[in-house]
Amino acid sequence: MKNITLGSTGITVPQNGFGALPIQRISSDDAVTLLRRAYEGGIRFFDTARAYSDSEEKVGLALEIYPRNSYFLASKTAATTPEEFWTQLDTSLKLLKTDYLDIYQFHCAATAYRPGDGSGMYECMAEAKRLGKIRHIGITAHLLQVAFDAVDSRLYETIQFPFSYLSSDKEFDLVRKSRENQMGFIAMKGLAGGLINQAEPAMAFMAQFDNVLPIWGIQKASELDDWLAFMDKTPKMNDDIRSFIEKEKIDLAGDFCRGCGYCMPCPAGIMINQCARMSLMLRRAPSQNWLTEEMQEEMRKIENCLHCGQCSKKCPYELDTPALLEKNYEDYKKVLAGEVEV
Repeated sequence: MKNITLGSTGITVPQNGFGALPIQRISSDDAVTLLRRAYEGGIRFFDTARAYSDSEEKVGLALEIYPRNSYFLASKTAATTPEEFWTQLDTSLKLLKTDYLDIYQFHCAATAYRPGDGSGMYECMAEAKRLGKIRHIGITAHLLQVAFDAVDSRLYETIQFPFSYLSSDKEFDLVRKSRENQMGFIAMKGLAGGLINQAEPAMAFMAQFDNVLPIWGIQKASELDDWLAFMDKTPKMNDDIRSFIEKEKIDLAGDFCRGCGYCMPCPAGIMINQCARMSLMLRRAPSQNWLTEEMQEEMRKIENCLHCGQCSKKCPYELDTPALLEKNYEDYKKVLAGEVEV
């Protein structure tokens, strides 16, 4: 089993973290069972957020039976004012049943806050750390420039950013620079929002980096089993896996939606983060899940697209989202008509 140390924080944990966003979709009892199974299997890093509806509450219920110093908790705030910051932090601490967070992160930050920038936000983090309510200051981002700004500032102890074997050279540079600046790197979307559908190559890729802690989004026991199995026997990069990854890069070359959802909400009610990547999901996930009456109705909403451009402006990957929606809808209709097999 490989351990990862997050930069200068001193936090050292087994190589797989638990991403607790998906547990908001399952019952409290199922979430508690899943989280405790993860802990008993050796996972010691749990990442959640105030924005993940009841995720924090479920994490708190699950982990309260274990010694607090035996695991690490990371949460996030999407606050943009000091008042919101303190309210969200106190709520997170209460729901997580703890008096401190190991890492507190600005959530999907639009800017890398700095002392004296007029927002008062970084000052809140520093004060929370002084008070012992948080141990380390972190930031999450989807925009590369914000991530690089955060790393360059040396004000943050961890950066959380999407990273997988589909990442660009710039994202590899971000990992390298984080290491150089002794900043912990937490990798989200290691499965590229569901487009990567095999755990072994995803794990073999991540295992190449001794400064990257992946947090896998988990909501099923079958998903958890993969990551727990890798704790004892970690896949290593070899020629077969390398060839597979290269083929994946070719198959997924070009513009594609990662499903992050930062384009939402849509004024026309379109479920953009699913509809704009429908063609890929039909071919890389069980297709019947995407051909239900409910999903057909969601796809029909594309006909009502206002072409307002809001989604494109908010897309961290600078995609032409309306064009992607139209392209995916045309393909979807052909699949429904039996003209295309998936």
